[in-house]
Amino acid sequence: MKILYTIHSLYNPGGMERVLLNKVTYLTKKLHWDVVVVTTDQKERPTFYPFPKEVRMIDLGINYSDDNGKGFFAKFTGYMRRKCKHKRLLTELLKREKPDVVDCFYPGECSFVPGLKDGSKKVMELHQSKLFHHQYNRTGLMGLADKVRARMDERLVRRFDKFVVLTEEDAQMWGALPNIVVIPNAAMVADCPAADVDCKRVIAVGRLDYQKGFDRLIEAWNIVQQSPESKGWRLDIFGQGEWKEMLQGLIEKHGLQQSARINAPTTCIGEEYAKSAMLVMSSHYEGFPMVMVEAMAHALPVVSFDFKCGPRDIIDHGRNGLIVPDGDISALAEAMLRLMADDELRKGMSVNAKNVVNRYSEEKVMKKWIETLNEDNDERGTKNV
Repeated sequence: MKILYTIHSLYNPGGMERVLLNKVTYLTKKLHWDVVVVTTDQKERPTFYPFPKEVRMIDLGINYSDDNGKGFFAKFTGYMRRKCKHKRLLTELLKREKPDVVDCFYPGECSFVPGLKDGSKKVMELHQSKLFHHQYNRTGLMGLADKVRARMDERLVRRFDKFVVLTEEDAQMWGALPNIVVIPNAAMVADCPAADVDCKRVIAVGRLDYQKGFDRLIEAWNIVQQSPESKGWRLDIFGQGEWKEMLQGLIEKHGLQQSARINAPTTCIGEEYAKSAMLVMSSHYEGFPMVMVEAMAHALPVVSFDFKCGPRDIIDHGRNGLIVPDGDISALAEAMLRLMADDELRKGMSVNAKNVVNRYSEEKVMKKWIETLNEDNDERGTKNV
């Protein structure tokens, strides 16, 4: 089987990048598939995560991101020009490579992919919620563009042979699509000890931007620090992004420098989970919170806002974590304090959190992927694995 993945780039330490790494590692090492990863905006930068040498990496040099920061009309015309170049180069590449499957990581440009008549099966996987276009509540031309793109998405996903989302909650929002499939991300467990929940450390992981809502977490942490139960506890946020200076300024505004810190991303996040007592997720939205599953696989209880989508699928409230109403900063602080103050509750949740591996094991998730990718391949003249 030969599969070609398309994605914007691989130089950032993001969730999609890690998901892709995990999948191609499995496919090349265990199944010996021929895997090609095609990027549009890599610009010769090294991948953040080390990909297997068996995976061939090709960058088309489209560089959509070069138009970021420009005005609406300049950005639109630049996008259309780059899209034409992208379609031409990808079409030529598919003719040369002749993959059995083309798998597109949305929101990288993929609107033209279903129309490419190269004989391959076309798959789109969405790692955000259906609502992600609306999360910024933008107005004016950009707000109008968000609404238009959301409507276009509803038409686009129907054109793929398979449309993969990460949670049942998200699938319900898309409606009864004949091609929709729910495949969660796998709980990958690094070779390191389970979390020591006696450590007085709270951890948060993700890109420093609007989506992850770390400003909300810092505001909650400011409330936590007013309570005697927080004595000796600290908050470590791991990530990078455009909000770093703003978030650091918020820490300093509240005088939290001694208890809260922003750290650079690490390729050994499992080691950081092992030195923590709980994970806190303050996101506005997720497609599937892979960080949550990974942390729980390392026996970390989770405190999370009830954002869309993921917490309700993954957390059993009161057994392996706590869910609070989305945006209720006081409730987030209270949930953290509840776990800080109750050692036995924290340890019990740690034991239960580890069971997430049973639901989201790599073998179970990849079995579903293989079934999905192989489906209908006989009709396309390819050989099933």
